[in-house]
Formats: sequence, C-alpha cells, structure tokens
Amino acid sequence: MLSANIQAGSSTRRYSDYFTRSWSHALPVGAKRTSLDAIAELAGGHDIVGLQEADPGSLRSGFTNQTQYVARRAGFAYWSHQPNRNVARVAGSANGLLSKLEPVKVAMHPLPGRIAGRGVLLAHFGQGDDGLVVAVAHLSLGNGSRRMQLGFIAELLAAHRHSVLMGDFNCVPDVPEMDLLYSRTHLRPPGFCVPTFPSWRPQRAIDHILVTDHLVPTNARALPAAFSDHLALALEIDVPAEALRQ
Repeated sequence: MLSANIQAGSSTRRYSDYFTRSWSHALPVGAKRTSLDAIAELAGGHDIVGLQEADPGSLRSGFTNQTQYVARRAGFAYWSHQPNRNVARVAGSANGLLSKLEPVKVAMHPLPGRIAGRGVLLAHFGQGDDGLVVAVAHLSLGNGSRRMQLGFIAELLAAHRHSVLMGDFNCVPDVPEMDLLYSRTHLRPPGFCVPTFPSWRPQRAIDHILVTDHLVPTNARALPAAFSDHLALALEIDVPAEALRQ
C-alpha cells in the first residue's frame, strides 16, 4: 500500500517556496503534469494507493481530475475520489483511492471540525465485518478538530477486524487524540515511525498507514512523491484470504 499527499502536483523543495511559489497553488502553471506522471510511476508498483490533496478539477490543475489522471496513467482499474474543498473553482482538494482490486462498496463521509473541508473515504473489499476496509483521510492541523475527526473515524472502523487507515494525520502517532483510535478500534500504533515531512529534510512522522492487530505490516518506508512537500509512505501488508473474498 502507498499513501501520498501530492500537494496538487505543486513543487515545494524548501520552506521559502511556500511564499515564492504560492502562485502555483492557484494557477495551472509549473510542472504539475510532470509531477503527476512521476507520482503515477510510483503508484503503479502498489496494489492500493491513497492520495491526499489531489485536485478534483479546478483552475490550478487545468480542470484535470488528478486522481483520475494518476489512476489511468498508472494502470489502475478502479479509482474513487472525494472532493472536500473547492475555493471558487480556483483550487480544490480531494482524497483519492486507486486500487487494482475491485471494491464491493465505496463510502465518503465529511469529517467534523472547526473549519469544514475535511473528509474520509472508505473502500470495502470482501464481505461483512471480516472484509478489508481501507480508509483515506487528511486530518486538521488543530488538535481539537483532530480529536473530533479521530473520534468519528473510530466509530466507522470500530467493528472491522481487518482495516487500514492511511493519510496525512498532521500529527505524530503518540499524541493524546490518537488514543481514540487505539482504544476504540482494532487499529494499533505503528511499530516504528517513518519521518515524511518536510520532504527535503524529513523530521516529522505525520503521514501514517495504521493497520489492525489482525493484519501483518512489514517494510514501512518513505519514498519521494515527485515535488510534494511530503514524502509518500509505503507499507506491505499480509491480508488473510477471507478478508478479500467476494
């Protein structure tokens, strides 16, 4: 599996770029297509991919649905996206999921928070509570909003023994609000942290792929997501056959 905050294909290679290249977050300029092609090449080596900050088709992306573009470029048969924010059609943001396996159901939920515009996308593989559920989310910067969001996600995943929650959490895995997941679901803290932010000098582990205690994760590693300010996070997961049975 792979989780990547792709920053809508924009380029950030140092902190000063947030100011000097701010125009690229509102205009269809820069090497966004080149960045998306590189992300597609990376994504193609995985079975399930979660994207955050994928533009759903606004001015800054040249009205390109970036999740769809990456899915088709990388050869994924199935893809879904959840638009969460659209600022006057100038800049949009979405969660995306790409899969080589056919989900039996996809659900999308807005997340609570002090400021609207966050969501969680759930893809169900297999049947019933024993099926595999993969959730993609992009959480808020503030710990108060994150606490509400993690409590909401915990309710969605509580009954599922085989579940994965991936995305940009904007926090390390041992902050107090993360205990809502560990105490109310089968999800467990990662065995070790992989720094992913900022991409040019990774110091903070704020992107995560959390799995339940009924799944076996191995080989967690950070990989460049083209020119994004986050590194992508990859993880191999051993999933029981019954969790994928249609």
